[in-house]
Amino acid sequence: MNRTTAILAVAVAASTLSACGSNSLFSRDRPDEFAVSRQAPLVVPPDFALTPPAPGSARPGGESTAEQTLRALFGGPAPRSATEAAIIGSADGTRGDPGIRSQVGSPDTQVVDKGLVTRDILAAPEGDGREASAAIPGN
Repeated sequence: MNRTTAILAVAVAASTLSACGSNSLFSRDRPDEFAVSRQAPLVVPPDFALTPPAPGSARPGGESTAEQTLRALFGGPAPRSATEAAIIGSADGTRGDPGIRSQVGSPDTQVVDKGLVTRDILAAPEGDGREASAAIPGN
């Protein structure tokens, strides 16, 4: 019985280790499925006297995959409503710096210290104020 168990264990170990090897079925080169892009369908022009496009020029009417994705997700640029245009105009929105979001965390940004009172107000526990108390210094 001991010899049978040893032979069985060696057979199981050999079959397990053989699965770790590579063969041509699983180690072949595959194309990257995320690098594949959809090509526009071929269209036969109605007039065969057309001149061929110049080599290297962009295809007429062809959008890149990224442009198609953005158009599908966001629908292209939407016109501003009259109310939105009035609010931006009254806030002098045309004078704003378009790159301000990339400058906010820079060391050259000047900030104003609001003091300890603002920090205490922001750190105060939530509630309706029934348990609130005030202390007057010096009394």
